[in-house]
Amino acid sequence: MPTPWKMPPLIKVYEALGALSDGRVRIIDEEHALVTSSEGDKTYDVETRDEGRELSSSDNASYWQGYVGYPAIAVLLRRGIIPLPAGAPDALAGIPWNELNRRFKRDYAKPLTEVELRLKQAGHDPDAIRAEAEAVMRALRALAPYRGKRLRPAREAP
Repeated sequence: MPTPWKMPPLIKVYEALGALSDGRVRIIDEEHALVTSSEGDKTYDVETRDEGRELSSSDNASYWQGYVGYPAIAVLLRRGIIPLPAGAPDALAGIPWNELNRRFKRDYAKPLTEVELRLKQAGHDPDAIRAEAEAVMRALRALAPYRGKRLRPAREAP
């Protein structure tokens, strides 16, 4: 029986939407994709099979924490396996995710609060974006992805 992925913290959906809005998701072929980190220093390999239900990703969260990391979520959204929310991606462009995660010691509630403050300051509706991110989480839970082969953590970007 395949091993299911744990569900990620909600902030990972925001990161995935940010990766899409920043143009950091590149589809290679029907199974392979690459996602560049927010700082541009790493490239994550993501593999999808079985209509997106089988996932492999070389991000640290997937490898070490066992939950679906933002690169895999971004690829599922880009491939249309999970519906892409209308307004959230553009609002989440240019956010320094890695810096926020480091500053808040990976306490994911704190960067989410910071991001929502930035959204409000930029004239976006944080509640509407949260609702869209929660819809992505519901779709991810419904997809119920399972683990593909275990990919080693990301390499430095070329």
